[in-house]
Amino acid sequence: MAVTQQLARIPAEYLAACRQAASESPDRDSHWNPPSEDVLDLDWAPALLERVCEPAGLDDVHRDALRQATQGATSIDVGFLNTQPHAIAPFGPAPTALSAVEVARVAELLGQIDLRAILATLPTDETAAVSLIGDGAEGIAGGPRKYLLEHFDALREFYRDASQRHLLLVLWWD
Repeated sequence: MAVTQQLARIPAEYLAACRQAASESPDRDSHWNPPSEDVLDLDWAPALLERVCEPAGLDDVHRDALRQATQGATSIDVGFLNTQPHAIAPFGPAPTALSAVEVARVAELLGQIDLRAILATLPTDETAAVSLIGDGAEGIAGGPRKYLLEHFDALREFYRDASQRHLLLVLWWD
């Protein structure tokens, strides 16, 4: 099974309940199980999205927002989610999270990114475009443009919905 980027939008109360369950459980089980409709699998898109935005000249503010959207922040302690034997990220970096305020800021900035325009800056030759994007882009079925656009649109919509619902996000690789 491949390790892919996962995001979950959850209420702060749910995270608090999971933290409490982990602290009270003899085996540190947090009972982490967000509803499937509030989980997004970004596959391997995060690094590819970041790489395609760099040569296109996306400004630092929006690149940082994209990076935060896929890497999270350290303002919320979610270390209890990384405790064995119930770790949610046993194969990747420790889980991170964004507060509802951070989610709203990221959602606003993601909404300002025109990924179609960024993808239009790629060379028209698919081999040259794949070479520019880098490692992993060559094996994408349907081509990197379609893949990146679908994943970015899903990420932007996921954040928009989380922002409207005042939810926080937890991010991990699984």
